[in-house]
Amino acid sequence: MSMLSGWRRGSHAADGFEYPTYTEGEGPGVIVMHESPGLTPEVVRFGREVVDAGFTVVMPHFFGPAHRAPYALEAAHVIPRLCIGREFTTVATGRTTPIATWLRSLARRVHHEAGGVGVGAVGMCFTGGFALAMMIDPVVVAPVVAQPAVPVPLTPRRAADIGLDPGDLAAVRDRVLDGCPVLGVRYRDDWATGTRFETLTDHLGDGFLRVELEGAGHATLTGERHQDAVDAVIHFLTERLQPQD
Repeated sequence: MSMLSGWRRGSHAADGFEYPTYTEGEGPGVIVMHESPGLTPEVVRFGREVVDAGFTVVMPHFFGPAHRAPYALEAAHVIPRLCIGREFTTVATGRTTPIATWLRSLARRVHHEAGGVGVGAVGMCFTGGFALAMMIDPVVVAPVVAQPAVPVPLTPRRAADIGLDPGDLAAVRDRVLDGCPVLGVRYRDDWATGTRFETLTDHLGDGFLRVELEGAGHATLTGERHQDAVDAVIHFLTERLQPQD
């Protein structure tokens, strides 16, 4: 049986893009964005954990497999396609991903349908920085950046890049100053994250909440899942989206 059995399949179209979505749960909305190579069983499993914590989870399916384990070397076939796709930025520095407008539109729809004080956004690896671009819209009140890995940190400039153009970075900084923190999760010795956490601390100060796990793993919430990381994300979402009276 598919791990997505019970999830409601839909789609969302905006800004010239349309992608399938999978929705489950009740409560405030959380958008969970999958990593490369796709919407794997590990990502679905994490989405279910967020559902079980009392949230409506919406998982867009951007690329690669859905719910099945990836074939050997599948990522090697997926990544080149992402590099030429017009909706994603994988090479340029200091540039916001074009998919950001679509994601903000999805966030507004999820908030309208699920209600609450706002929505959460969890990005991982390839999508790790997308939550930053989403929080420019005030409906996104719980952004989570998990092991951001784009662009590949082959040079110091690329290693430090957080995937925002200067205007969007200023808007993110203003949101943080207005009281919207950003949660970041990574393994401390994960080379793929480069120096992005240092960049975010430089720009956001105490508004960037860092959870750094010991070791050189990568996928904090999925493939190398660490309970401390999962607990920190769910605690952050609960604190931001389910405030106590």
